[in-house]
Amino acid sequence: VQLQASGGGLVQSGGSLRLSCAASGRMINDYGMVWFRQAPGKERELVAVIRWTGSTYYADSVKGRFNISRDNDKNTVYLQMNSLKPEDTAVYYCAADKMPRDYTSNYYYTGRYGVWGQGTQVTVSS
Repeated sequence: VQLQASGGGLVQSGGSLRLSCAASGRMINDYGMVWFRQAPGKERELVAVIRWTGSTYYADSVKGRFNISRDNDKNTVYLQMNSLKPEDTAVYYCAADKMPRDYTSNYYYTGRYGVWGQGTQVTVSS
């Protein structure tokens, strides 16, 4: 499977962007999907999770502002980002679980994920 992330760009503080992560080569409906981000000089951090069941989990820093969703028919996962802040500036990566129907909750462990997209830059100006 390959993941293609898109939708990043430059936006003013308070603005919105929607990121997309399109999968090819395999259907992702049985796989948990996530978005991570990495700012310059910082470690990669978890942003949001959507499990194969459709339930979601968010990092505290984005809770209430970001929304992750999936369209299994389009084999695509989305990240709607609202009320953006300069500290949201980062390269955003999507990734897919290694194992289908994974019920575990170790979302912060990057070794859990078998495939990563190439990343899309999000820059929020103040």
